[in-house]
Amino acid sequence: MKILCIVSCGRRKIWDKYPGLGAVRARDAYTGPLVRLAIAYAEKYHPSSWVILSAKYGFLYPNELIPGPYDVSFKRRSPEVISIEELRRQALSKGLERYDAVVVLAGKTYVDIVRKAFSGKTIYAPLEGLPLGKMMRRLKDAIESDKPLVKVG
Repeated sequence: MKILCIVSCGRRKIWDKYPGLGAVRARDAYTGPLVRLAIAYAEKYHPSSWVILSAKYGFLYPNELIPGPYDVSFKRRSPEVISIEELRRQALSKGLERYDAVVVLAGKTYVDIVRKAFSGKTIYAPLEGLPLGKMMRRLKDAIESDKPLVKVG
């Protein structure tokens, strides 16, 4: 079974610390502790099959470049927020539909977006409904113990 792992983006970005920095890879753009742990988890358990979900840019491969700072969230209405229809188009054009199931490392808002974008797919959301501290603890424990949050297959 082929599994795609999706990591949510975060509010804190590298440009907060280095405002003059230009484009950076998606995997380096988000600097918040939850995102960093989620990326570490994805790299450990899904090294060649993970993406970041950005509210502005949609599904980003880890090495895709983000041109510069932005502040867009699925939690705030804005014309810059990517639509579900565009996410579905991206999933097709980037080959993300080829996966049998999706593991989402995010809270409820992002999980709901992924469910809409990948309707019909099996979605695993091991962090959904947890407070931030517990999300981080679960990710850290999974990384350190060599026990993934989701056992599929």
